[in-house]
Amino acid sequence: MNIAIYTLGCKVNQVETQAMERELLRRGHTLVPFDGPADAYVVNTCTVTAVSDKKCRNIIRRARKSAPEAVVAVCGCYAQTDPEAVSALGVDLVSGSAGRMVFLDRLEELLNARGGQVIDVDSALARREFERLPAGGGAGRTRAMLKVEDGCVNFCTYCIIPYARGPVRSLPPSEAADQARRLAAEGYREVVLTGIEISSWGRDLKNGSALIDLIETVCAAAPGLRVRLGSLEPRTITVEFCRRAAALPNLCPHFHLSLQSGCDATLARMNRKYDTVRYYESVRLLREYFPDPGVTTDLITGFPGETEAEFAQTLAFVRQCAFTAMHVFPYSRRPGTPADTMPGQVSKEEKEARARRAIALGAELERRWLESQAGCVLPVLFEEEKGGLWQGHTPSYALVRAQGENLHNRLADVKITGAEGGALVGSVLDPA
Repeated sequence: MNIAIYTLGCKVNQVETQAMERELLRRGHTLVPFDGPADAYVVNTCTVTAVSDKKCRNIIRRARKSAPEAVVAVCGCYAQTDPEAVSALGVDLVSGSAGRMVFLDRLEELLNARGGQVIDVDSALARREFERLPAGGGAGRTRAMLKVEDGCVNFCTYCIIPYARGPVRSLPPSEAADQARRLAAEGYREVVLTGIEISSWGRDLKNGSALIDLIETVCAAAPGLRVRLGSLEPRTITVEFCRRAAALPNLCPHFHLSLQSGCDATLARMNRKYDTVRYYESVRLLREYFPDPGVTTDLITGFPGETEAEFAQTLAFVRQCAFTAMHVFPYSRRPGTPADTMPGQVSKEEKEARARRAIALGAELERRWLESQAGCVLPVLFEEEKGGLWQGHTPSYALVRAQGENLHNRLADVKITGAEGGALVGSVLDPA
């Protein structure tokens, strides 16, 4: 059968879609573009904001309208938290954010039977087992993603994800090592350890294991792979973590530390588990143990109750941290979360105005960091040719563009000559 898949949301959703694609191909199906004819359309949904829910509904309606006779199957976080709303859109199969192989079984049953509606959604909060899915990447990719954790119990006041994903579940380190070895054998040069909240990896194993133990295991299992980490909570960064991590030659020194706000009062309303003093200690430790690491972050502007003075504190803290890159989002209300009913909701115009100011500051800091790399020789894993130049990333996740030939999936030292358009430029030395 011809099956089309549309994925919304985070890297974990992308990992899960890739696993479903691999399984569908193994079962003999053909993957086709979502905007063309298909026997079935699968939508893997996101529910992080109300805007995400709306995007999901639009994509589902588009599939249903364009192919009335096809099977439309929906899974993911939005389907998990609001299966009734999804089923009301004329969907044939509604599943949640787990049980991907069973979801594909149900899809095949509907493709053969061509009739009826199936709603198969479990209770996310009752989950206790980690769902094993094959790691991998898209066709022609140099970087693979390895899902090592699922679930979250932080319950930030703006976030619905703990209810969509359930409690923390961890992939055992021996299985992560096996998957890393397989990815290296398949020709990947880099793997990203990802999950909903990888800083909590191991807490359900109840044997004292922490994230650094997993990182060491994966790095040792596949020494030829660059190992990159997904988003981290500041509490992860301790002296012991940095000491052990800095000893791993294939660990990329790029650390994405979730910030959300640089104001302690706002962090408290968000129910974040740190203050700015603890956060800055994490940044300081990383720069003490790693030479010029990439330190990136996320920021939410206009959270309920955020005053102009509090936002000014955030901007000052961002400047103090000197991030190498930032992702900035205006706060988006999410029904079902405490923040949605908090007093002091900030106007859309003000949230967006603050986002623009934060983005401008982030761009200034990123430009300074990139310009500081001029004259350095940096190892680059090249990924694709674009606009006549090959581009790839350094271990610290700086984008590099350079002239060359046949550099796909090759590591090369690059002499950096400058920075242009948010990327480094330079000359390739000897590719490996």
